[in-house]
Amino acid sequence: MNTSFQFLDKSLQLYRYPKRFAHPSWQAWDSADELLMTHISETDNHYFDAKILILNDDFGALTCWLSPANITHVSDSLVAQTACQKNLTANQLEDANVHFLDSMSSLPKAPDWLVIKIPKSLALLEYQLAQVQTIVGENTKIVAAAKAKSILKSTLSLFEKYLGPTHTSLAKKKSRLVFSKPTLPIAIKPSPEPISWQSDDKQLTLINYANVFARQQMDIGARLLAENLPNCDGKRVVDLGCGNGIIGLTVLQNYTDCHVTFVDESYMAVASARKNVESNFPDRMSQCTFAVSNCLEHFDKQTSFDNIICNPPFHQQNTVTDHIATQMFEDSKMKLAKGGELRVIGNRHLDYPQKLKRLFGGYNVIASDRKFSVLSSNK
Repeated sequence: MNTSFQFLDKSLQLYRYPKRFAHPSWQAWDSADELLMTHISETDNHYFDAKILILNDDFGALTCWLSPANITHVSDSLVAQTACQKNLTANQLEDANVHFLDSMSSLPKAPDWLVIKIPKSLALLEYQLAQVQTIVGENTKIVAAAKAKSILKSTLSLFEKYLGPTHTSLAKKKSRLVFSKPTLPIAIKPSPEPISWQSDDKQLTLINYANVFARQQMDIGARLLAENLPNCDGKRVVDLGCGNGIIGLTVLQNYTDCHVTFVDESYMAVASARKNVESNFPDRMSQCTFAVSNCLEHFDKQTSFDNIICNPPFHQQNTVTDHIATQMFEDSKMKLAKGGELRVIGNRHLDYPQKLKRLFGGYNVIASDRKFSVLSSNK
């Protein structure tokens, strides 16, 4: 992994997180970060004294580089926050004035700079722009950036809808800046409501906040997994990478005597899962735990479970990767009680069977179709 970042007048060591899974070709910054740094440094000679609100700084490159400004780092990802904190420490910036907020928190008023790394999800971008329209001041400078191919007409339309007149820079190193200059007072547009939909059997109503996968219906992999759950009667169960909680909710629907822990690194995912249990099984809340965690690393050593069920994601931010699945499997082996079961679903072309065989000594194919396999391993 390339970790040495030297740009303009600063030199930093920057790592992706978790560091041990990083591919040699990966790095913790991109050309969009560099465009933002260049623009801010050329536009504001005193940016280091400014109040800067940063959205979606995936690994902390912007936060570290803009230090010692008064920075508020906002992200829906615990992994992004952890990466930023570790990079601050690695560069002896742990005492910098950085305040971390999750995506569900209220934002500080009237920052000098609003800096946005445009997320892959347009739904998340719209949610965030609806948030910031209420807090920008007349002197707030607004700049966003992403790969040029990701800045579409629909992207710019959202900036114009919530903030006002918007234009872009020329592309450089395949990235582009987006500028908005709102005319105050902004005519506040209502924030988009979370999407709501029903399960196939019409017995569950699912609410999804903006940054949750499969926002409008159950994805086909989760459907096959839900149809092939382990026996959870009397068990301590984990819905790992829970998203909106559909797998854990299906466990609650089918087993009255169980405890389900919903785990995801996305704050919006865990909030969605909590909301969905409250809505569908209000009398079962005492049987549920909700945790924002990178896989299972934030649980103490004494914690153990009987069943861990997961539908692993295959990307981290914009990078396609299977390292999250690997960590999920490794963490599951550590946290399963003796005889406990890990049940997963994955595309048939992925090497999950070999990963499970190396870790657990074997696996069983519970179900499969043309695209997916449901696999099981016991500790």
